[in-house]
Amino acid sequence: MLDGNGEEVFRQRIIAPQGNYNDTIEAIAYLVNKADNEVGALTKLGIGIPGSLSPKTNLVRNANSTWLIGKPLKQDLEKILKRNVLIENDANCFAISEAFDGAGNTANTVFGVILGTGVGAGIVIGKKIHKGKNKIAGEWGHNPLPWAHEGELSSKKCYCGKTGCLETFISGPAIEREFKNLQGRKLNMENIVKESEAGNLKAEQVIKNLEDRLARALAHVINILDPDSIVLGGGLSNIDRLYSNVPKIWLEYIFSDDVSTVLSKARFGDSSGVRGAAWL
Repeated sequence: MLDGNGEEVFRQRIIAPQGNYNDTIEAIAYLVNKADNEVGALTKLGIGIPGSLSPKTNLVRNANSTWLIGKPLKQDLEKILKRNVLIENDANCFAISEAFDGAGNTANTVFGVILGTGVGAGIVIGKKIHKGKNKIAGEWGHNPLPWAHEGELSSKKCYCGKTGCLETFISGPAIEREFKNLQGRKLNMENIVKESEAGNLKAEQVIKNLEDRLARALAHVINILDPDSIVLGGGLSNIDRLYSNVPKIWLEYIFSDDVSTVLSKARFGDSSGVRGAAWL
């Protein structure tokens, strides 16, 4: 919860329910009621979701949290919470937070990227979210990996039904899956990075693959949008070497003799998306 000056006055974080729509509704209602009690009023509510509301049906679409797809989330929450609810794509929320007072606050055009369980992005131009005609601007994670190497696309099936989506290469689960295939054991993202730093060659290869693929994917964006600033959020944004290595690699793929686009880490970390939702 933010006050009128954008200062945080209340925070509570819980583990998100998985696979169950009603549990998700109940979890949100629980948190909102806690916020209401904190100030003794019905708070205004903005929500970021991994997906968006269809302008045609007003139902959830394109959600990495697949149990939300096709559900009347806005209507159900408004009925339970007895107030207007603003719902926006979580990557758009992240981008608006970082463009307003975060790592991209001095930039005119910000491409805000979430690299976590899924891969998404939001575009902010002149401090305003660019949603696009079909309200899908920034759906970057469900485009194919550009300049793919031989063999990269053969087994990359995405939940959306397509093959070779960026989300199957540069998300947290994708990195963990690749390490397991190479090493024969399962580790979370944080420990893969630690093993890479400790000299595990297969862990190092996985991180190098991530850097190369992220560089190609962002070069594609720069060739089309040419943003002033690219800001990374989500769990993978905590890999510090990305910020020095990726801009060196993307030079090979960007159609320019000079690249001054700034790649930076989110100022507000993994809370930036929820700050953006509050800014709504």
